[in-house]
Order: sequence, then C-alpha cells, then structure tokens
Amino acid sequence: MDNQKPVRVLKLVLSLVFVGWLMVWILLPTKIYIRTWTPTLNGKLNSTYFGEQGTNLLLFSFPMMLVAALSCVYLHLHKKTNFTSTSDAHNFQLAFPRRPVLIRAPLGIVTVLELSFGAMFIALLVWSLANYLYVSFGHLHMPRAGEKVWQAKFRSVSLRLGYIGNICWAFLFFPITRWSSILPLVGLTSESSIKYHIWLGHLSMILFSAHTVGFIIYWAMTNQMSEMLEWSKTWVSNVAGEIAIVLAIAMWVTSFPSVRRKTFEVFFYTHHLYILYIFFYVLHVGAHYLCMILPGIFLFLIDRYLRFLQSRNRVRLLSARVLPCHTVELNFSKSDGLTYNPTSIMFINLPRISKFQWHPFTVSSNSNMETDKLSVVIKTEGSWSQKLYKELSSSPEHLEVSVEGPYGHTSLHFLKHESLVMVSGGSGITPMISIIREIIFQSSIQTRKHVPRVHLICAFKNSADLSMLDLLLPISGSPAEISGVELQIDAYVTRVKEQAPIDVENEKLSQTIWFKPNPLDTPIAEALGPNNWLWLGLIISSSFVLFLLFLGLVTRYYIYPIDHNTGEVYHFSFTALWDMFLACFCVFAVSSAVYLWYKRLNAMEGKQVQNLEKTASPAPLSYGADDDRELESHPHRSLVQARNIHFGARPDLKKILFESKGSDIGVLVCGPRKMRHEIAKICSSGLEANLHFESISFKW
Repeated sequence: MDNQKPVRVLKLVLSLVFVGWLMVWILLPTKIYIRTWTPTLNGKLNSTYFGEQGTNLLLFSFPMMLVAALSCVYLHLHKKTNFTSTSDAHNFQLAFPRRPVLIRAPLGIVTVLELSFGAMFIALLVWSLANYLYVSFGHLHMPRAGEKVWQAKFRSVSLRLGYIGNICWAFLFFPITRWSSILPLVGLTSESSIKYHIWLGHLSMILFSAHTVGFIIYWAMTNQMSEMLEWSKTWVSNVAGEIAIVLAIAMWVTSFPSVRRKTFEVFFYTHHLYILYIFFYVLHVGAHYLCMILPGIFLFLIDRYLRFLQSRNRVRLLSARVLPCHTVELNFSKSDGLTYNPTSIMFINLPRISKFQWHPFTVSSNSNMETDKLSVVIKTEGSWSQKLYKELSSSPEHLEVSVEGPYGHTSLHFLKHESLVMVSGGSGITPMISIIREIIFQSSIQTRKHVPRVHLICAFKNSADLSMLDLLLPISGSPAEISGVELQIDAYVTRVKEQAPIDVENEKLSQTIWFKPNPLDTPIAEALGPNNWLWLGLIISSSFVLFLLFLGLVTRYYIYPIDHNTGEVYHFSFTALWDMFLACFCVFAVSSAVYLWYKRLNAMEGKQVQNLEKTASPAPLSYGADDDRELESHPHRSLVQARNIHFGARPDLKKILFESKGSDIGVLVCGPRKMRHEIAKICSSGLEANLHFESISFKW
C-alpha cells in the first residue's frame, strides 16, 4: 500500500487546486471581488510583462494547466499501482450517485451525480448573473447622455448574458479532448462525456443568442444601429462578435439530432467552422477574457495537433473478415507497445471513400491476446460503411487507411463486478466483444483470483446477424479459448419465427480477405507510445511555459512601449491576435519536437516490425506468381450452435435482470435508445440494489 501513498497525495493536491479554481469562478461576480479584490490583484499581477492579462492568467489559466500536467503524472503512477486493484476509483459503495435518475429525451440517461453537478452548474450561472446585475445596477453605467435608466439596465442585462456564456466556454472543450488527462480522474472518456459538450454548447448558444439579440434591440431603441459596423481599437469588436454568432448559429442548427442524423455530412463539415468561430470569438472578447477560458482551448489544441500528427501515417491493413450480415472486421498491424482497454474506439479515414471524413468504430480486439494486431468492427448501416463494403466486394489488393486513437477507459472497471449482464441490440454487440475477449484473457491468468460471470443477451433482426457472434474470438482463435469463462449467450432473432434449414453447400460463410503488404504502411502506434502520459505532461507543461515566456517578452518589449511611450493605444484586437498566434506556435513547436524525438527513440522498434510477412501474415498465407489474394472461410463456423437462440421473440429484460444472481451485477447495455432507456428504468427502480447500470453508446 506504500506505493499508493504518492498517488493519493497527488490526487489530493489536484482536488484542492481544482476546488480553488471553482471558488474563483464563484467569487468572480461578487461585489467584494469586483470592487475590492480586483484593483489590488491588478496592481500586483498585471505587470509590464503580461499587461492586463496577468490576473486572469494566474487565477484562471495556471490552475487548470497545472491540473492537466500533474494529472499526467498521477495517471502514470496510478497505472503502475494497477488500475484493477481494489483501491480503484470505481468504488461500489459510491454506486448510488451513478444510478440513473432521469431517463427522458432530449437529455437521455442522467445519473444522480450528473444531475447534481448539472444543478450546481446552473446554480453557478444564476448566482453569477444575479451578482453581476446587482453590482452593475448599483453603479449603473450610462453610455450616452440622456439615456433612460431602463435602457441602460437592458444593456447591462444583455452584456452580462455574454459573461455567463463565457463561463460555459470555460468548460466547453474539456469533454471533447479525446486524449485528456483530466477526464480519467473522474472515470470519464471523451466518448462518454460528449453529451456534456452538447449540453454546454446548447446552453452557451442560448446565452450568446440572447446577448446578441439584446444588443441589437438596445441599439435600435437608442438609434445606434451604426454600432453593428464598429470595430473598436480600444474595446471589443462588434463586427467580430457578429461574425462569430453567425458561424455559431450555422453550427448549432446543423447539430440538432433531426438534422445531424439525416444529413451527417452537412453536420460534419459545418462543425469545422469552429476554427473560425474561436478566432472571431477571441477577437470579440479580447485577450483579457481569453485567459479565463484558455485552458480548455489550449488542451484541445494540443490534443488536436497530436491527432493530426498521428493521422499523417498510413497504417498497415492486414485483412478484413466479411460476415454474411454485411458486417466487416478490419484487422490492422499495431506496435507491441500500443495498449488499450475494452470498449475503446478508433477513428478511421479511407481516402478512397472520403478524404475528409473520419468515423469512430469500436475496437473489438484485445491488446493482451493480440499483441501485434488491432481490429475494429463495422456494420454497414450508413452511406460511408456501405461504400466500404462495396469496396471490399471489388477485391482490392490494398487499401490506404489512416487512423486516430484508440481512445478509451484507463481502467478495467467492469472486472470489479461479481457478474456481468451485457445487453446489446444489433451492432451494439461490438463493445461487448472487446469486454468478453478481455475476460477470456483474464481467465487465463493464473494469479487472477476472480473474473466475472457473463450473461450476454443480444437481439438481432435477422438470422444472418447471428454470425456477428463469430467475432467473440479473434481471427486466429479457437472455441477452446473460451472454455475457461463462465459464459451464457442468449441470442434473440426478432423478425424470424423459426430457424431456416441449413444448406451447407449454399450457405454463405464468413470470409477472411488478406491484403498485400505495402512498404509505405506502418503499424498503428499512439502519438506518444506506451509512456504517453509522461510525454503528454511534458508537452502540456513545456508548451504553456513557453507560451508565457513569449507572451511576456512580446508584451514587455513590443506592446508595452507602444502603449506607454508613443502616446498611442495598442489595438485591442491585435493583443488577442498575439495570444492566439503564440499559443498555436508554442503548441505546434513543442508537440512536433516531442513527437519527433519520441519517434527517434523508438526507431529501432519501428525497424523490427517492417517485415510484414514475418510478423503479421499467418503461416498458410502465401502469394503466388500472379499475387492472387487468398480467401479463407472462417475456421470455426459459429458459437451460436452451442448457445440459446430464440426466434420470433424479444428478451424479457425485466425478468432476466431481476432473476440474475449475485450481490454485485454490472449491467452493460449498448443498442437502440429505447433499449437503453428501458434497462436504465429497470436499474433505477430501486427494486434490486445489486444492479449497477452503465450505458455504452457512441451515437452522438
């Protein structure tokens, strides 16, 4: 237990810093902060090196950047103390806060913990708005002579709504930082927390829209419509704000489910306007307010650039297992050092289909069982996946593929349960495949005292979909590998009332397609490899320190002399431009240097895996003179024949869950929204306290 003491101390420090950061947000709108503390802090912190940004850099930017850097050290140490130990953060004594309490569209499934934090966040917004208005109404600013008091108050309310929207922006980018060092501290991944980004996005757009409409009405009432064309040299730019809100509305409208599901490509391409949106938003609010929301944007920028570096490589696609149900399993070569946990996802790009589209898919392989391979399962449901299936049907000898990831949990939390009930619908079985493969591996470890019993309940529309159960074993696996697991499978085929007679000669079997190697392709590797937490911490800390250094030099030796020696005022927007330029430059420079240095350190490993024929291809595979591709039938027909298959029926989920035996049952569900909501209601009913619900859904 002594080796866990530094981990606990570090976690305590992280918690204190984070709570302190939140306290600053709570005190920010109060009268004592605005009237008393602000002049004192500005006098001490706004030096000639940072100008008016000094206070916000110290109080708002530095704490969260410190948390992000120290979190990397914490995760590295915690990984060495074994994430699957009994001291893991996933403590079932705290199961109640994770119990679903609100199951309703459009919020979806909301737990007690999420509802509590959501209520506290709304309380923060209400508290901030009330205090801002209290202070401003007490010392009402009258922009124009002869202006009525109610008009000045109307302007003040509109302005403060923008301040409140800025609070949302302070949290907006944390959930979408895929390789985040902060989210794992609270047991989250970017996939599971994407809904927080959606909630914050909607809330910020409501506030910013009200802010914009309020000012337009105010200008109309006071005959100042010319203000809409104002790009002030000494204060905020109205034009930049108007451009930003137009871009934001375009992103907002196309992000609604009714639009996103029908025209995903419109949503996908429109959402990339966020780059211009951030640019004009920062020009509008200025460098002073940028420092309040800087950590989220800075960490997202690091993550996005590292993803860009990883995606520049063409990865080695070994084979594709094609199932009769129009499902494809792609098998890639990976470096030995790349590890990942079950339910991880990976983003894939195929230039032959689309050069710009990236689609997330569940990783079905296990990094312990398959040290040199990584597999993803793709169900042909959308236009992109249908094009992929058609491409494979045309017998290509090689496919160019780029990837980002994989991303997923940093712990094997599901192994804590006494037993698992996994419920899937259609392609929702793919995350369950990765969990079962991990349990198969854990059962083979002699030092492992316990692996949970598994009851897999899968619902399919047609009999052909049953072939997806073949994916429970790796492509080179055998049914004997599953003998050490206490596994029960109940498959329900809802649209077929009885099993059709098997025609052995005409039955379409699964096929494995092997691709020719290409010397330009490389195995999948993380952007920073097996020691990525420490490398990521180095990038975060170094890039931020370098940013502060350059910002101080530019402010002291370029901006400050203009402001104080020439009698002029340095342009308000130019200061924000300097901040954005320096942040991007420092992130790109440091990330590129660390990335290239790491690749150099691991050059020898890369040379060892260059020979694809020796490391990746199975012994029976060979290429003749004509280099024909070999097609193989699946080595074992299906695990379905040894399991329970129910035709023309749907699972009675309530009965199954209530009859499950055990004091600690993990209920994992992945499938249609109706199924997820139904199971969440059963687990939240309180009739069975031993049911611990977890939804696995990647439908954004």
